[in-house]
Amino acid sequence: MNNEKKLVIHPQKYRGETTIVSMRMPKDMLSDIDKVAAATGRSRNDILLTSLEFALEHMEVEAKKN
Repeated sequence: MNNEKKLVIHPQKYRGETTIVSMRMPKDMLSDIDKVAAATGRSRNDILLTSLEFALEHMEVEAKKN
């Protein structure tokens, strides 16, 4: 049985006002993101937002240990 979670591209649930965020990432990761964007006909921004939304919905946050 495969319990692997997959990211499905769907309409975004976040709407409304936006803000600009800057971050650093490995060049090869950006290249992979751009390949997904090209393959799906979506923008880099769309792929990043969808990926972050997926991560937020599926992550488990553990309490900080003192």
